[in-house]
Amino acid sequence: MKNILIIGSTGQIGSELTMALRKRYGNEHVVAGYIQGAEPKGELLESGPSAMADVTDGEMISEVVRKYDIDAIYNLAALLSVVAEHKPRLAWRIGIDGLWNILEVARLRHCSVFTPSSIGSFGLSTPHVRTPQDTIQRPRTIYGVSKVTTELLSDYFFHKYGVDTRSVRFPGIISYITPPGGGTTDYAVDIFYSAVKGEKFICPIKKGTLMDMMYMPDALKAAITLMEANPERLVHHNGFNVASMSFAPETIYAEIKKHIPGFEMEYDVDPLKQSIAESWPDKMDDTCARREWGWAPNFDIRSMTTDMIEKLREKLAVKES
Repeated sequence: MKNILIIGSTGQIGSELTMALRKRYGNEHVVAGYIQGAEPKGELLESGPSAMADVTDGEMISEVVRKYDIDAIYNLAALLSVVAEHKPRLAWRIGIDGLWNILEVARLRHCSVFTPSSIGSFGLSTPHVRTPQDTIQRPRTIYGVSKVTTELLSDYFFHKYGVDTRSVRFPGIISYITPPGGGTTDYAVDIFYSAVKGEKFICPIKKGTLMDMMYMPDALKAAITLMEANPERLVHHNGFNVASMSFAPETIYAEIKKHIPGFEMEYDVDPLKQSIAESWPDKMDDTCARREWGWAPNFDIRSMTTDMIEKLREKLAVKES
């Protein structure tokens, strides 16, 4: 890769991915793309180039790609699951119409494209335990429908036009840097904030509800490693299952209590979040990712919990001071 454009650089994954790629390839080679009202700030703004890059405007994307001689695009523009259910037309406009714009630019300007999918691309009829790489996908949320379409459309541009498209199905992502943004798995971030602040946590997800989760460093690793993978090894290109850990609310609560014994939690189930969670896998089978491009996570629930609490304590102490 010569130059990289991150679309959605100020979002849930975007800011951390942008900084990770700048560290890897050099600040000047990674452009932080943003939309009006969500401009980069602080280190993200100061450490490298940035440009307005709205996926709904194909000409704008094309001009940014031309100006910075971009050869790889990480397309992170999307509404998260709960937000998307309240704004389905906007979710489609950003997630699918926007993706079409990016893929067309990539086709004409010979760029590779990473557009993440999600565990939300599955549905109630999908096998929930060791969910296969290739299986039935019949989601009933607009978030899930758009993610399935993302996978198929990306595959279409690869097979039809030879565009190098790649993606993983991200599970819930846990981060101490980026605050939650309207996802079903956000409780797994919120619970840490409550614990470190000494507050009782009100859990919106029912006891016993298993969902795949991943610590942010592993999510960044997955995206970067796949994009750097030898294309000759790839049988699949889009929608790779990637797994790290799977837990229910009571499991992560018990793990946190090992570090913060006085921490308390009670349940107040959100029907929308719960219905979405129940349509997702309990645990994905990521054999294909491991075999085709060497995927392997660095964190499990224990090491993630230890690191998350330590980093959050540092973060919140700085903020309070």
